[in-house]
Amino acid sequence: MKDKMELIDEIIAMEWWQFQAVENEGGRAGCQDDLETFTIMRKSQFLAWDTDVIESYHRDISAAREACRNLITEKYGRMMESTAPSEYENIKSHFPEIPPAQKALIEEAVAINVRWEEEFVRKYPKLGGNGRSIHTSEDSPWETSVETYARGELSTYSMETVEKYLNMCRRMVSEGSSLAELTRFCMCRLYGYDSIEQAEASL
Repeated sequence: MKDKMELIDEIIAMEWWQFQAVENEGGRAGCQDDLETFTIMRKSQFLAWDTDVIESYHRDISAAREACRNLITEKYGRMMESTAPSEYENIKSHFPEIPPAQKALIEEAVAINVRWEEEFVRKYPKLGGNGRSIHTSEDSPWETSVETYARGELSTYSMETVEKYLNMCRRMVSEGSSLAELTRFCMCRLYGYDSIEQAEASL
């Protein structure tokens, strides 16, 4: 049985391979050559997740690899529904249809993430202000919000992973904890800070 860290490392390796295959309109993006930042960003997210969500997503991306399906390309493509609607119309037929029941669960999870992000920015304005805008209404062809990014990524997950992810979010809400804050804490530690507060004070 693989432990959580082993699963995370394998997921990141598969995601990095898929990220390399993403084709951008203006050519290869600089971030596609930055493995260190990619690893820190993705590891921060996954370290904050419950193990059962990690296990489920590991199955998703492993199955996608076997089927020659690129979840990273799909994630960015789905975001274009908001950031580049006309271009999205030309590519949306390439993506699997998401059942209405699954869409409803995705939207519930997205709404929770948006509230967490709003709370994080209020609590840590420097660190929070350094990231993406929060709301889909703020999207542009050059900027993707937290809300749109979350919706795009969750739309690539299986129903099983969406359900497990949402259950994790609901549990954290009931406990008064925040995935946005826990993810940032993991990120700050990976960048060498002892705490979010220390990172905030350094800005």
